Amino acid sequence: MSELEQALATITRGADEIIKREELIERLKSGRPLRIKAGFDPTAPDLHLGHTVLLNKMRQFQDLGHQVIFLIGDFTGMIGDPTGKNVTRKPLTREDVLANAETYASQVYKVLDKERTELRFNSEWFGQMSAADLIKLAAQHTVARMLERDDFAKRYASQQPIAIHEFLYPLVQGYDSVALKCDVELGGTDQKFNLLMGRALQEHHGQPPQIVLTMPLLEGLDGVNKMSKSLGNYIGINELAIDMVTKTMKIGDELMWRWFELLSFEVSLDELAQMKREIADGTLNPRDAKLRLARELVTRFHDAAAAEQAIAGWHAVVRGEGDTALLPLNDIAVPAEGIRLAALLTAAGITASNSEASRKLKERAVRIDTEVAEDAQRIFSVGFEGVLQVGKRNFARVRLVSA
Repeated sequence: MSELEQALATITRGADEIIKREELIERLKSGRPLRIKAGFDPTAPDLHLGHTVLLNKMRQFQDLGHQVIFLIGDFTGMIGDPTGKNVTRKPLTREDVLANAETYASQVYKVLDKERTELRFNSEWFGQMSAADLIKLAAQHTVARMLERDDFAKRYASQQPIAIHEFLYPLVQGYDSVALKCDVELGGTDQKFNLLMGRALQEHHGQPPQIVLTMPLLEGLDGVNKMSKSLGNYIGINELAIDMVTKTMKIGDELMWRWFELLSFEVSLDELAQMKREIADGTLNPRDAKLRLARELVTRFHDAAAAEQAIAGWHAVVRGEGDTALLPLNDIAVPAEGIRLAALLTAAGITASNSEASRKLKERAVRIDTEVAEDAQRIFSVGFEGVLQVGKRNFARVRLVSA
């Protein structure tokens, strides 16, 4: 396989679509470092694994010798991305955007090489635009063209309000590519309309239009919906190592392969095919494959020692092999009179509600330091320390302290 073929194999791994692939090949043949952009609106303070699908692809471009631009949409964040929304999204305040942007900048270098990353804010150019400049930008597309976007069309047809500023969002995102003179822009499949807008605006400004590479939206822990903090089906890249391990181990066997393809740097597609064959013929346990993925993810976002400790803690609880003292200790503040078991399980985050905790207790699915517990009214006082477990894979090592 030639160097170009190897580069293309890396670039296309996991990609949903590459628009103008032939142009990408020609630019790769030129030998010059390409300018690769992905934009992120700082709508929440923390990044999760779903965000890293694009970050991983950016890192792969870096490893191939290209320049990546991590663009923080501090200006677009105040507009609010309408993509996929059936109602107008509330714009963020300037203070919210800046606070979230600061945490983004500190998190992305867990994936990207800081020395080869251009960190930019789109307020750099939009903050200098006059009202007349913005009107000129808005004049470059028609309302009819905007209504070609599926979500806008559906909202219009169902008489759901579409604010004028929402039409500006694709134009503003597209103009980012003009300002940065991008060769390639990365985005999720739901961003295709906006990414193509960048091509159109670059052509209008006399620039070679960018290649568009779309990546799939990563399904969350439920295996159905896009990973989202609002749905609670996510793994944050700043989560505790043990939480990353336990959540990864809960994903379905089929979803595991998609996570490997989109999130792993260590497992090649050939090796992935081999793992599938070994699971099919019974020589590899799916659990061990998930542990391998969990180890890689925790090592990336923490370090190798944290990964090994977390996996050892998981083994200690789930398989009864090892010392549960390896688990992180979570302090839970309780009142002087103590706390009942059902409420404690909820406070520890291993049941969603007291009613669920009571139901699990009746099912004999609750253990305290490996012993089955059934009394929902049992009271635990300050000073208690132990491992609470619901089912096989929900557990926490806790210590009760004074509220």
